[in-house]
Amino acid sequence: MKLIGMLDSPYVRRAAVSAKLLGLSFEHQPLSVFRHFDEFRAVNPVVKAPTLLTDDGTMLLDSSLICDYLDHLVEPERRLLPVDAAARLRSLELIGLALAAAEKTVQVVYECGLRPDEKLHQPWLDRVVQQLDGAYAALEARVLGTTGWLLGERITQADVTLAVVWRFTQYVRPDHPALAAADAGRYPSIAALSARAEALPEFAGTPLD
Repeated sequence: MKLIGMLDSPYVRRAAVSAKLLGLSFEHQPLSVFRHFDEFRAVNPVVKAPTLLTDDGTMLLDSSLICDYLDHLVEPERRLLPVDAAARLRSLELIGLALAAAEKTVQVVYECGLRPDEKLHQPWLDRVVQQLDGAYAALEARVLGTTGWLLGERITQADVTLAVVWRFTQYVRPDHPALAAADAGRYPSIAALSARAEALPEFAGTPLD
């Protein structure tokens, strides 16, 4: 199977790290939705990253759908999303908040990095930043006190998603003053969890930059 997209996207990196943690082999095609638009469009007319092409030629979009597909290629006990109903529910809550943080970080990057200054609507940017802070504050409260992984002894999709998203926010933060508040001093538990995850070979071997 082939995973298409750049690893500086938290969604692409999330899928790539998940595949590696599950022990699944894949080919990575690093196409940018900006720099390689026409080449990407030849594969996927929507030009959406990540795109996964399965071995039978099926095209999957959206990192959550891709991660679900990958999970079901392995035995239930090895899946990154827990099978147990209670653990699954907690994981879904954490993943939802982390993906919200990813979405709002991307919106800040697009608003401040792609939109001309005269087109910037400050009230909208303020709203997006408030939503981002809300997501990270909610996550910090849920991660507080965790010294290992979020759902126990084994890493799960909640850990993967939150770690990848936090690393992405920190990666783009220096270039965007609107993201200044999203720092380790304010969210130390999230930062510590992300650091633990980034030390794993599956993360280190899937670099953001």
